[in-house]
Amino acid sequence: MFYPYLVSALYDATEEEELGSLEKHGSVITHLLSQVRIGMDLTKVVLPTFILEKKSLLEMYADYFAHADLFLKIADLPTPKERLVQLCRWYLSAYHAIRNSDIAKKPYNPILGESFKCYWNVPGFERLQDQVEDGPVPWASSNQLSFIAEQVSHHPPISAFYAEHVGKRIALDGYIWTKSKFLGLSIGVHMIGKAVVSLLDLDEEYVITFPNGYGRSILTVPWVELGGNVTVSCPKTGYNATIDFLTKPFYGGKKHRVTGSMFAPNDKKPFCTLEGEWNTTIWAKHSTGMNEAFIDTKKMPIIRKQVRPRETQGPFESRKLWENVTHNLKIDNVEKATEHKQALEHRQREEAKERKEKGLKVETKHFHEEGEHWMYDRPLIYVLFVFSTSTRKVNTGCTIDLSLNVSKSQTLAPPLAEMHCLIAVIHLPASVFMNLYS
Repeated sequence: MFYPYLVSALYDATEEEELGSLEKHGSVITHLLSQVRIGMDLTKVVLPTFILEKKSLLEMYADYFAHADLFLKIADLPTPKERLVQLCRWYLSAYHAIRNSDIAKKPYNPILGESFKCYWNVPGFERLQDQVEDGPVPWASSNQLSFIAEQVSHHPPISAFYAEHVGKRIALDGYIWTKSKFLGLSIGVHMIGKAVVSLLDLDEEYVITFPNGYGRSILTVPWVELGGNVTVSCPKTGYNATIDFLTKPFYGGKKHRVTGSMFAPNDKKPFCTLEGEWNTTIWAKHSTGMNEAFIDTKKMPIIRKQVRPRETQGPFESRKLWENVTHNLKIDNVEKATEHKQALEHRQREEAKERKEKGLKVETKHFHEEGEHWMYDRPLIYVLFVFSTSTRKVNTGCTIDLSLNVSKSQTLAPPLAEMHCLIAVIHLPASVFMNLYS
């Protein structure tokens, strides 16, 4: 048994602690490498417990919003050009928070049906007392950025995630399928999937892809680098960007380099180019001749995610689900951590076996599959504009009922342009309505 106030500390291991653990268990890594071959899919390979990062992959995806203020600012800017620039700024700012250690460690593989929920108090935003009870995080207010993720598939491993801010009418819907391979002295993780940022008041969507990840130097002290081409595009405005995460050459060269170019519709010459390192500073050069520090991670404090206490979490919420593994890793009891990890994995195998015997399909809780994509069941755009009869509740007991006549889009996030008719019956004072949704 351990005290509740220690729970959050379990997720903040120091780099020195991680380095000592890796050096102590070097022979185990060597043994692991003897069991794999180059090009082998690592999906079913059981990695040693001590290299785990003390948090679930679902929680790691939440770290894309460690600079939530940059994300929300996208909705404030007046031109599509400025919005693309700001979206790229937010996106590139995320990776130093996601990989906040120089040492490569692996997050827990989420259990099928596992979920993670959190929210952020964004600097400069008034803390309202309302609660969006049927939002992704029912205890968050309309002025906080809320986030939910769920492991929706085990084979292949797919995580779906969603974030929204009611007041700014901005949302992100995304999914990632991770595919790992052994590359000799490295492990490569292919991030298959996309995310769509929706600006509801502007009828704009920005489609984003993800870079691949690599664990290098796994025989000594492993480190993480990103590699590959990322695209950002807005089908409505035509503004788009390409971002290249550059892997370090075998001899010489810098780590963590990134370059990028932003384009106006139909232009082949970029109006802005980027160059730098994603974990320190990225510089922007504009076609006007102006140069600026686009991102400087040393001057960008991370906004901590807010997670409800472990004792109030459901059994399949990440920190509750993995608490015994996390606790024992923190106190360096690898044997006990492995026992708890194996118990979770065994339970997952038994549940899969039972479903197969009974001919049952996996039922997800918060997301559904639509074509090749995974989407949140009740995104803000549907609640406000698409559901034929939908209700958004707040803790005052008031409701907003929306009745619509729409044709549902087949794209990842349907555009508002398809809305034909809106009839709203508002059961709360106009001042409250404007405070929540304007």
